[in-house]
Amino acid sequence: VWLVCRYRASANPNPSRTSHNTTLEIVWTVVPVLILFVMAVPSFQLIYFQDRARDADLTIGVEGRQWYWHYRFPDHGAFTFDSYPLADSDLRPNQFRNLEVDNQLVIPVGANVRVLTTGVDVIHSFFVPSLGVQRYTIPGRTLETWMRADRPGTYYGQCNQICGVNHWFMPIVVRAVPPAEFN
Repeated sequence: VWLVCRYRASANPNPSRTSHNTTLEIVWTVVPVLILFVMAVPSFQLIYFQDRARDADLTIGVEGRQWYWHYRFPDHGAFTFDSYPLADSDLRPNQFRNLEVDNQLVIPVGANVRVLTTGVDVIHSFFVPSLGVQRYTIPGRTLETWMRADRPGTYYGQCNQICGVNHWFMPIVVRAVPPAEFN
């Protein structure tokens, strides 16, 4: 209503013909850029440290391979093992089809676990939603993330990257046990 009354033709017989204001255009371009720059600098640092485990209690190396996972524990004498999916014929009662493996990844409860991922053949995804961890395993590149289980239990995950014909059949089982049992 204010615009209609204030700028009607009878109240404004000679309207302004100004189409550009260079100073105003520079200000409304530069000010948002400065705001974004001020926000970006601390954000880059936060993004960098977000996936770093500062004082990790345990380090686990995860390699995505077609069509299984290879785990290594460099802090425990370079202990390594492979984790293959269980076939339907090998399932025991109360085990989940397409989610069970022959060798579970065991971690201690309450420990900050550094996870270093890499791929051997194609890109896979180490994804355990209950532990809030997802990191790609990219050939030739080592990526870092971390996870922490606050209570004992079994946590299930799967490769969710379309890495080939059997990508859906790369289950991950993480069993969190009390520290004494882990040792």
